[in-house]
Amino acid sequence: MHPNRAQRPDRFKILGFPIDLVDYRTVFQQINAWRAQGVCRFIILATAADIQLAQTDGLGAAAHRSGLNLPDGIAVVIAARLMGHRPSGRVAGPDLMLRLCDWGQEYGYRHFFYGSTNDVVERLIANLTRRFAHMEVAGFLCPPFRDLTPQEDAVAVEKINACRPDIVWVGLGGMRQICWMSDHLGRIRAAAMIGVGAAFNFHSGLVRRAPAWLRRIGLEWSYRMLTEPRKIIPRTRHTLAFCAKAIAQACMMRLSARHLQRTWP
Repeated sequence: MHPNRAQRPDRFKILGFPIDLVDYRTVFQQINAWRAQGVCRFIILATAADIQLAQTDGLGAAAHRSGLNLPDGIAVVIAARLMGHRPSGRVAGPDLMLRLCDWGQEYGYRHFFYGSTNDVVERLIANLTRRFAHMEVAGFLCPPFRDLTPQEDAVAVEKINACRPDIVWVGLGGMRQICWMSDHLGRIRAAAMIGVGAAFNFHSGLVRRAPAWLRRIGLEWSYRMLTEPRKIIPRTRHTLAFCAKAIAQACMMRLSARHLQRTWP
């Protein structure tokens, strides 16, 4: 069993994908523990589409190697409730970034940003440091939009480690950032690698995020579908497939529970 994989009541599996039903503060406490232990783990913010895709594209293996898998999607939260769990709610990547940048000021957290473009990351850092005056930025690196050669990758890892980060924010997008974190586990020296995707664009100010009231009622996806249709609509079929399978899993669990109640002496 993975050293951070002790069975606990806030973990459940949906379609074979482990999800940790914890809140933002608990994530911060876990990162603090990894930092104190001198270990590095990575965090997946999983949407319904990610969980559906994990059944066929190999992301399932990465999900079992990660330190935390967080429900970054209202469909995942609803599925947890249907299965009898009590989730704390969504843990959205953009919100997690803001909270950790804020909370980390007291502890001297050093933040490194990996991914996107120089323009996006420079704007992102400018906005975050303006908002969090005592935030420490260790550095950033924007790799080309292609697979790196082994030599290029080794140089990138050396640059990241030389900056002595506590958190490496990975903005490569979707499956690519999850695979990158999984592949670099044991090579990157930081307390946590966190794949946050769209957070780079949102907090740089280049992409507008859904209004807070839409986010509160779980309809951020509808706003993104209208504003970023080319990115969101292709993932919709995976989300719908997840919903159908999650409902089926919840029904099977309820039927099994009733059967046990009837047959238990």
